[in-house]
Amino acid sequence: MVMSDDLQVRWWNLEAKLVERFGKKPDMETLLFLIGIQEFGQIKPKFSKEQKQDLMHVAICSLLAPSGYYVYEGKDKDGWPHFRQLKQMPVMSPIEQENFLKDHVLLYFEEHGI
Repeated sequence: MVMSDDLQVRWWNLEAKLVERFGKKPDMETLLFLIGIQEFGQIKPKFSKEQKQDLMHVAICSLLAPSGYYVYEGKDKDGWPHFRQLKQMPVMSPIEQENFLKDHVLLYFEEHGI
């Protein structure tokens, strides 16, 4: 599957905005980490490796919730968001998965005014 021209252009535009803001182009892991921090709502001087993985999981759940894959269930006593999976992800090639995720990242940033 080839990324549609519209998706590619929108992705390049987002990357340009992020480069302008942060001084370098973030990769997908970095974007997920930043979205996870946004959804967690707490900034710490340092996150452990496990917390970084948890933040990226929170990001994935947050990104896919509008498409009905996850539902937000609330926060635990430490402030971590929790989600329940509602349906399985469709089987996709790695390129299709990347484009699927990029589309959801773009939607997230659009919804948050970026």
